[in-house]
Amino acid sequence: MWQIIGQGRAVELLKRGLAKGSRAHAFLFVGPPHVGKMALAINLAQALNCEAEERPCGQCLSCQRIAAGKHADVQTMVLPEGDSENEAKTKISVDQIEQLQHSSNLPPFEGKFKVFIINQAEIFSIGAANRLLKTLEEPPPKVVFILLTSDEHRIPATIISRCQRVELLPMPADKIEKALVKERSIYPDKAKLLARLSHGCPGWALNAAVNEGVLQHRTELLEELLTIIGADYETRFDYVAHWTGKQAIPERLSLWLDWGRDLLLGKSGSGADVANVDRLSWLTDLARNQTLAQIREMIDGIQTASVQLRQNANPQLVLEVLMLSMPEHGKNGGKKTKSK
Repeated sequence: MWQIIGQGRAVELLKRGLAKGSRAHAFLFVGPPHVGKMALAINLAQALNCEAEERPCGQCLSCQRIAAGKHADVQTMVLPEGDSENEAKTKISVDQIEQLQHSSNLPPFEGKFKVFIINQAEIFSIGAANRLLKTLEEPPPKVVFILLTSDEHRIPATIISRCQRVELLPMPADKIEKALVKERSIYPDKAKLLARLSHGCPGWALNAAVNEGVLQHRTELLEELLTIIGADYETRFDYVAHWTGKQAIPERLSLWLDWGRDLLLGKSGSGADVANVDRLSWLTDLARNQTLAQIREMIDGIQTASVQLRQNANPQLVLEVLMLSMPEHGKNGGKKTKSK
């Protein structure tokens, strides 16, 4: 009853440890956002507290309460709502870890183990990391810590060394597609699109399947991109001025990078492998009127801009330079077109 799509290797590792009774007192789940770290952490908490012989059963009261977030012995530490785009400005505080320490020293109230799930563990403050380290060095009995991260290099090595590391890898798109159709009854065409857009992370695909706003937002950003490609530099710089200071810039650049790679695939005759399968006609039209050199310049420009922004370079300057590397629809005999 492990309710995670894929990640069989990680599940088997945890199952073997539980079967042998050699569980770690702390785990570090590593993988990109939406790959399934939280789902696996919830499953592990269920397995540790499950009342059935086959754990986790998913049916007993303990499993159900953990799934619903109502179990007294399973606590999840997450960023405040809306702060996920501002990781660099948000830190897990000393006060939060002190509260965790106090709770961890109390015996389980309704289950077998107390489980503490710490999401985005890479954003500890120095003081909080030092406090947690002391707890991991002398862990209380019947307590398990599960740290989740998409950037383990930002976690102190002393903390990593005291955790059992479990890596969750991106899944092949075809496996996500099959799982969406078979397990979630999603229409094949939509499942194919979501799987290819997910970057191997089924959590993103599942969220987009139930939240129509995700694909609608993507459509808006794609149409904005196509407008920019067909626009002069003055219009492009106007867009940049509008974006500066907004949180969605990394998301926008990620979408543009996907588009650039799809252009490259289309230009090289591998159109069947594109991610944006619902925009194939647009891709074909644009790729026809761009050279490979122009497309590569676009991809290089987006990648460079992403790196510079992570290094806290001036956003407006970075994006203005990027605008100069974007292709212009209409060159090499093409015609400028409007997005539909």
